[in-house]
Parts: sequence; C-alpha cells; structure tokens
Amino acid sequence: MVTRRRVVQAAVGGMVALVPAGSVAPRLWAASGGGALDPHKVEKYVAPLVVPPVMPSDREAVGASVDHYTIGVRQFRQQVLPPGLPATTVWGYGSIQNPSTFHYPAFTIEARSGTPVRVRWRNQLQNRRGGYLPHLLPVDPTLHWANPPGGIRGRDARPVFRSTPGPYTGPVPIVTHLHGGLNSEESDGYTEAWYLPDAPDIPAGYAQSGSFYDEFGRKFADRFGVVWNRGEAVFQYPNHERASTFWFHDHALGVTRLNVYAGLAGFYLLRGGPADLPEGVLPGPAPRPGDPPGRTYYEIPVVIQDRSFHADGSLSYPSGRADFDGFKGPYVPDSDIAPIWNPEFFGNTMVTNGRTWPHLRVEPRRYRFRFLNGCNSRSLILKLVTHPLARRPAHAALPFWQIGSEGGFLPSPVRLDQLLVAPAERADVIVDFTSIAAGTELYLINEGPDKAFQGGKAGTDFTPAAPATTGQIMKLTVGALTAPDRTVPPSQLSLPTFEPLGEASRTRRLSLSEENSASLPHVGPRHMLLGTLDGHGAAVPMHWDDPITEHPAVGATEIWEIHNFTADAHPIHVHEVQFQVVDRQQTGHPARPAEPWESGFKDTALAYPKGVTRLKATFDRPGRYVWHCHMLEHEDNEMMRPYTVG
Repeated sequence: MVTRRRVVQAAVGGMVALVPAGSVAPRLWAASGGGALDPHKVEKYVAPLVVPPVMPSDREAVGASVDHYTIGVRQFRQQVLPPGLPATTVWGYGSIQNPSTFHYPAFTIEARSGTPVRVRWRNQLQNRRGGYLPHLLPVDPTLHWANPPGGIRGRDARPVFRSTPGPYTGPVPIVTHLHGGLNSEESDGYTEAWYLPDAPDIPAGYAQSGSFYDEFGRKFADRFGVVWNRGEAVFQYPNHERASTFWFHDHALGVTRLNVYAGLAGFYLLRGGPADLPEGVLPGPAPRPGDPPGRTYYEIPVVIQDRSFHADGSLSYPSGRADFDGFKGPYVPDSDIAPIWNPEFFGNTMVTNGRTWPHLRVEPRRYRFRFLNGCNSRSLILKLVTHPLARRPAHAALPFWQIGSEGGFLPSPVRLDQLLVAPAERADVIVDFTSIAAGTELYLINEGPDKAFQGGKAGTDFTPAAPATTGQIMKLTVGALTAPDRTVPPSQLSLPTFEPLGEASRTRRLSLSEENSASLPHVGPRHMLLGTLDGHGAAVPMHWDDPITEHPAVGATEIWEIHNFTADAHPIHVHEVQFQVVDRQQTGHPARPAEPWESGFKDTALAYPKGVTRLKATFDRPGRYVWHCHMLEHEDNEMMRPYTVG
C-alpha cells in the first residue's frame, strides 16, 4: 500500500526505495543525482542576520490621511547562501519608486492604528523586454488552480487532460493577502482574484485575471474611487485591529506554495492604539524610515523558512509525485493522482530573514523578537541552547517570555523554555540576555520533526529535526552593553487590557480529512479536504468548488468545532477574523483549555489529529472569505473552502 503513512522515500545513489516508516530518517527534499547542494557543506554563521528595513511609502503621499504604497513583485538574484556560494534567483516585493528595496523577504510595512494603508500591488514578473516570466518552480496544471490557459470559462478550475502534462510554463498569477488583517472582501487577497502581469505576450485566449477580480475591482472603485489597472490590484487596510504582528504573502489559487517558496512574503507591523504599550516599555528601537546604515535594533522581526538548493544556488523543489513517496504513475488519464504536486514539503536547509544560518550579535540586555513560521509545511519548536549539536531534547539556556500572538498582546506574559510555532503562526517574545556574560555564544535551534507535526514531545513521540542541519536556525553572540536598558523586565510587564469575545450563538461542526485515489485506492493521499459532519459524526468532505456551507450572520459570534480525522496536526487559518481557542478534546478524553501562549487572539491554530479543536470568532464584516489549512501544499490541493458573512 503506497501511502505516506506507511512509507518514506530513501534516495541513495539516485535510486528510490520504498521502506517501512520509522526504519530510516524522515524525508528532507534534495534533488537526486549530482545537482543538489549538500546542506552539510553550507557553512553556518558566517553572514549576519538581515533585519528587514521599512518599506518606503509613495513620496507624493507623505503626510496624507492614508498611507500610500506602490509595491511590485519582481524576479532578481540575492545572496541567500553564504558568500562564496552562488547567488539565488528569487521573487520578492519592493517599492516601485525605490528599486533598491526589492528583497526576499520583503521590507516591512509599518502601519499605525487608525491610519489606513492603501497598496497598489503590481505583478511585475516580466523580463527586460516586458514579456512574462515563467515560474521558477514546477507548476502542476492538473490541480484545481488559477488555470489561466482555461480562459474566462475555464479559469479557477481543474482542467481535463487526455495525457499526463508537463509543468505549466505560462505567465504567473499572483494576489497578495494581508494575513491577520480584518479587511473588506475586495482587499482580502481572495484566492480567485488573482491577476497576470501586464505583458504584451500573454497567449491569446488566456484569462488575465481570476473569477472575482472584476467584481472586487468594481467594489473597490465604488468605495474609494480608485480603478484597478491591468496587471495590478489596489487594496486598502483600515488598521482598526489591535497592535499586532501581521504578514503579507501570495494567495493565488493552487500556486500559493510555489509563489511563497519563491520569496513572496513580508512583515506588516501594526502599532499604536489602546491595545499597545508606550514607547520605552518594550525593547526597541525597531527599524524606521530613513535609518542610517548600521543602526542597532533591539526589536527584530524574524521569519524562519526551510528551503533546498541546487549546487548552482537555485531553489530546489520537487518536480514530480515520485519525489514524495516513490509513486511513478500511472497519472492522467489512468489515475486521479496529480503528477507533480507533493502532499508536503520539508527542505534540508534553514533560511532566516533570507539567509541560511545567519548570526546575530546581541548585547546583555532585553530584546524583542517577532517570530514568524514562514515554512510551507514544517512546524518549529524553537529553543535557545549553548551548543548547536546538543543532544535532543536539549536543555534551554534561556527562556522566552511570550507577550503576543497573531492578534496582539496576550493577557499576561508567559515564560516558556520552548516555542511551538506552526506554519503562519507568530510569537511575539522577549529574550533577556542581561545575565549573560560577554563572549557567550548561544544558538537558536529547532526540535520540531522533519515531517508533518502530529503533536507530542520531541525525543518521546517523534524524532527531532536533524541536529546538523534543520535542527539549527541562528547563532547569537553576546557582546558588550553600549547603553543602559531601561525597558521593563518581562516578569513585571502589565500588558494592555484583553477583552474576550462574548457568548456564541451557534456551534458549527467542521471536518479535516484526506482521501486516497479513487481509481488506485491504495495510493494516497490524493488531496486533503475540509468539510462538515453528518448526523452520525462522520466527516462529509468537500472540495473548493462545492456549495458554500458556512454563512455566519454579520455580527454573529460562533464556535467552529473542527474535527480532525487525519494523522497530522493542521494549522487552520480563518480569514477576516481574530479568534480565541476555546479548548481541545482528544477522543476518549476530557476537553483541555487552550495553551497559555494561546490565551490571546489568534488567526491560525493547530488542530491536532484524532481530536476536536474549538475556535470562537465574531464575524463582523460582510463578504466572501476563506478558511484553510496553512500547510501550503494542503491548501493548494483542496484543503481550503470559501465562506460568506451575511
């Protein structure tokens, strides 16, 4: 039975063998043959951590009541690997008025509570002649995806092929989602509101935008008097949320995993308002517009991702299903298994703020780190230790004080020896180095598994990440103190008032499932699915284009009871809302409350296998939104559903 639950792939000398699970190390992706870059040969801790600068606003808009940005998506080369190794071709966001700002990850958008931000997001994936650029990575055209070749009638669909196709090589659809933002539907980055670049060589008959692009463009024009031009979309973010760590990333239907892997992600930090703290209470400064080169920062956003590379420095990503579980076909038209899509991805090299295994020099004082798990599928368990190869699970040398999650500050600080951060989750933490002697070297390590997280403890329930590669993130070296630290110790912090949501008027029962092939029933998974439950408590799996089943009323507070029938823990993200985790309940056990670090508002939470996770949310904006698993390979193949408010 060829399923991911019973086999793992071992690549030895370019040959693929199917072996029982648990008999070899978990899968880490590397191209077969001589083209892969061995992560053991990538020198660690030779390049400094990049602290993302602030994205500049449009010059003519300075001082306006709305902060305006014109941000493009381009292809360029960047030194992701250490100096001496080849540069990497990536995609990234940048200010069109400031070409030097294009970077992976993007420069940070700094937003102020109550001041709207309007972004003109432009697809500039074009060559020097203006023609479109194909994708850097293999696009599977057999999924239910944006499908520009399908034209107006066939876009946003699963196309029919009479033989197994190769990767799609046409113009790339994009649409940007502000993850965590509470915005109207036309500015949410809806997955079927994508658009192609304004290139002269778009093939005849191709759809140039998604099914909802025109509708949302009209709504935006009616609301703000601004027209979307070809190859772009304009979104406005009111910024009425609590001060929070948001991020923006691509969200185009069926290619999110590839567009984000290529580099399309960046921080969006919302500050001020009644749910923030006065300046000087927490460690700072953070980057600001116009900072001189070399300025020292004590608040640092940190996005952690796993990647694999070819020896020439290019990004490496699986080009066929066989790379995942050894299944070499049959594919279309003799089965329903997608020929290119992989159910999950785990890279063999850790990249932090766009560099492999960087180092950071810190002072003996308090620092604020805003951690983001930007991995496609990998859950992270972060810990600070004194030796990078310490036996796992390692002893923590310093604690984290978590003060915030996706929806702003927690009710009170939480002291933790480790941080569990699933894909798309954020952890706003303080690390206190004041007691650490100058010259001390510390290491941020990862003890999460090199496979899909299923819950449990490292070393007991699963093997931690490979200590020499994916088990290491970053080195921190303590230097001399340059100025007094007058910030408040985390144990003494009083965080802004937290007002929990009111009583729920309805409970919805929802399901997470995966299905094997219908034509080859012992091959799978074919795709992952969201759905509902029937009257007997059995899952009713549904596809992306099945009729919508969730219609909360405007202003309604509901509990979404998520039943996970799979073997993996899925990070579930609900657009448009910040929710509270009510409790979790494993089969045969009493419900247990949310973890202490989940006591605030969140937009992404783990739904553990063979159990129920209950989320409470208030739906206060009418419109069409989505909820989905944020393991991007899952999201791209049916584990996403639309819902409507009102």
